[in-house]
Amino acid sequence: MDHASPSTLCSAPLGFTAYEAIRHRLPAPARPGAARRAANLGEIMDHFDTVLLDAFGVLNRGQDPIPGVPERIAALQAAGKRVMVVSNAAGFSHATLMARYQRLGYHFDAADVVTSRKTLVRQLEQEAPRHWGMIAGQQFGPDEFPPLDYRMLADDIADYHAVEGFLFVGASEWTPARQDLLTRSLQTNPRRLLVANPDLLAPQAGGDSTEPGTFAHQIQDATGVEPAFYGKPFANIFELALERLGPGIERERTLMVGDTLHTDVLGGQAAGVRTALVTQTGVLADMDIDAAIDSSGIAPDWILDQA
Repeated sequence: MDHASPSTLCSAPLGFTAYEAIRHRLPAPARPGAARRAANLGEIMDHFDTVLLDAFGVLNRGQDPIPGVPERIAALQAAGKRVMVVSNAAGFSHATLMARYQRLGYHFDAADVVTSRKTLVRQLEQEAPRHWGMIAGQQFGPDEFPPLDYRMLADDIADYHAVEGFLFVGASEWTPARQDLLTRSLQTNPRRLLVANPDLLAPQAGGDSTEPGTFAHQIQDATGVEPAFYGKPFANIFELALERLGPGIERERTLMVGDTLHTDVLGGQAAGVRTALVTQTGVLADMDIDAAIDSSGIAPDWILDQA
């Protein structure tokens, strides 16, 4: 596949260029999709029995649902389609997310919301006990987590030196000064770093927020400590979702729908399911989609205006 020229990509969103910069650390694309176009899921769902949905940019933008999407998802559910959310939302409890989706007009079974938080929890259930340093916002709460010996990390370097490993769950209260403390502590004593949200950036009303993935890659560059990521595009979150769908799931009739090439589409391809990229409501809304596909080499099966 030919690569787009730099001039074609000069207006690429920051998130796209950031993902391209760490592309060597992401799963390899499995196979290029046909990149067929349709307006929305209603036009293509005869091809699929199951749909996996990203949240931000697909179901909602900020605090509001994307117009028409709640009704379309309800119609799919009424037609007997299995609909799940597969999201890198690690900073909020499951109960908080379920209440949010309900408020937005979506009705999902609790088992049909699979998050990177749940994926990290699955890993922690298999970990030997240790004293963890927790990086998360005040809204974090220990819901769903197994009993953990942990301390919240803030501005005291002694806390960073005292723990046996780090859990990076949310970055809402993370600062450059705290990033420096973590980096210095890992340079002095390398330990495990488990990251529950591989996202680099997330669109917000006032601009993009910096997410745990960005900080984790910076730490790897500075310390050589390789983070363990839980969430899209990595296999663990898709394994958890497909496990919940049961052994008879037909991956060719399962569709991952998202607004990013490097997390939703790339991860879905690596998991062996079909993929769809929404282009008018998510992080690539202002980008030349054909140029993005050409540059990245990540081609979805479908290109949709919206879910």
